[in-house]
Amino acid sequence: QVQLVESGGGLVQAGGSLRLSCTTSGRSSSMYAMAWFRQAPGKERTVVATIRGSSANTYYGDSVKGRFTISRDNAKNTVYLQMNSLKPEDTAIYYCAARFAIRLGALASPRDYDYWGQGTQVTVSS
Repeated sequence: QVQLVESGGGLVQAGGSLRLSCTTSGRSSSMYAMAWFRQAPGKERTVVATIRGSSANTYYGDSVKGRFTISRDNAKNTVYLQMNSLKPEDTAIYYCAARFAIRLGALASPRDYDYWGQGTQVTVSS
């Protein structure tokens, strides 16, 4: 059984930084893609960043390009999201997601993923 556990959320002032972590267990060595999504109250879940394949190809949502960086440490079965220059509009619950099947493309839709973490709250104050 695959489990994803996020950590690293919290309260930060605008302009600050946070690093989220997502540690996986169970079949994690065969995962093809992992991603971070976020969901603010009353809004849809949207992609933040994805990382795919052995080449670690990445994709970023437009609102976070240049500020956020996704990375992974295969030895630790962990994916990270480094968030810099945070803005109040970044406030949301952040979810980690994973899929095993290989599929071309950015994989930027929640429907592309089979496994999800429980989410971690990020709050950015102005």
